Amino acid sequence: MTNPVNHQGSASLDASRGEAGGTALLTDHYELTMLQAALRSGAAHRPAVFEVFARHLPHGRRYGVVAGTGRLLEAVEQFRFGQTELSFLDGIVDETTLAYLESYRFSGNIWGYAEGDCYFPGSPILVVSGTFAEAVLLETVCLSILNHDCAIASAASRMVTAAGERPLIEMGSRRTHERAAVAAARAAYIAGFAATSNLQARASYGVPSTGTSAHAFTLVHDNERHAFASQLESLGTGTTLLVDTYDVPRAVRTAVSLAGPDLGAIRIDSGDLPVQAREVRTLLDSLGAEKTRILLTGDLDEYSIAALGAAPVDGYGVGTSLVTGSGAPTAALVYKLVARGSSADSAAELVPVAKHSVGKPSRGGRKWAMRHRDSHGVAVSEQVTLAPPSPGPMDRELLVPLVSNGSVVGREELGAARSRHQAALRELPPYALQLSRGYPAIPTVFDPES
Repeated sequence: MTNPVNHQGSASLDASRGEAGGTALLTDHYELTMLQAALRSGAAHRPAVFEVFARHLPHGRRYGVVAGTGRLLEAVEQFRFGQTELSFLDGIVDETTLAYLESYRFSGNIWGYAEGDCYFPGSPILVVSGTFAEAVLLETVCLSILNHDCAIASAASRMVTAAGERPLIEMGSRRTHERAAVAAARAAYIAGFAATSNLQARASYGVPSTGTSAHAFTLVHDNERHAFASQLESLGTGTTLLVDTYDVPRAVRTAVSLAGPDLGAIRIDSGDLPVQAREVRTLLDSLGAEKTRILLTGDLDEYSIAALGAAPVDGYGVGTSLVTGSGAPTAALVYKLVARGSSADSAAELVPVAKHSVGKPSRGGRKWAMRHRDSHGVAVSEQVTLAPPSPGPMDRELLVPLVSNGSVVGREELGAARSRHQAALRELPPYALQLSRGYPAIPTVFDPES
């Protein structure tokens, strides 16, 4: 969307494009306000450490899921102020600030929880170290990516747990922003969804894609039989036919009469789904289509999926609830300064800093984190310390290097994050997977000096 406001003659800019996919203007004005003032005071060049954490888990959930790290690393690499951005900012910030932005490159270090891992209140899931100026400019892009993707992955993980061995398809593209839809498909795949309906997610990230048909396809044909015959002729008997446009039992009979017992699947998108599933399973079996699968869609969430556990269902498609975080569209993550140098000397000792606002306190000092596990490998607590931990034989250090001296070192294949999430869930105590409201699955234990 083109920005209609020009400041003192500066050129308008489509911030969704930028230059070469740049991300520098995916930020808040106040970060440039702070930068300009900090350049004036000299504090801009002080060493600083920022951390991303959640003070609480939304909706009484028992764990959160880290997602978006891969997208964040791409965004940091592309965080540049080219001539188009600088022209736009001329008059918004002063000449000194423009000169700084022209040569901006993040040259610091970033550590974080590996993508797909679980986190809890107070977990330092991202640690950003650099000068104040370098690090403060990354606040909004870090939070916008992580808050969205962690929220989606956290909801998706609960849905996968509720579904058991039955596969889930992400189908929420039409219920959210077009770019958020791609990110949501990626996050859901990390958390265990089998596929997405979004082709851009497949093109950009390799997420498997799949698709059936809509009611419009049936309605555009002269009758349901003609529609089914056309789909079967084009896609083969392994396709999935949507059977609830008119009358479900009649549609199932028509589908099997055309495809035979090798019909791949039928999809039901409305009605009393548990009842429909049982009736359709009985009907399919009576028609000799014992192997034909039943896919349910239609405003499903983790609770309705869990309620369908006893129904004869083979998979689910989830849309609106998934892409809105199932009631928690943000992970409530914040980006806070926790340590700073007393001068611009890069060797200056870092001084812990913290805010004491009522209801919004922070803990000073650069943190490290370790998951303490018992002799059986079950997580007992999240240990957050002000010095590198000394893990026991069953403990697991959580922060991994993502950016070193400005260069990305933590890039990995999406499948690694997917596998990591499955492993992270296996180490949590059993009650962590309950869908009811409750406390975090394990306590976060802070170093007493933090």
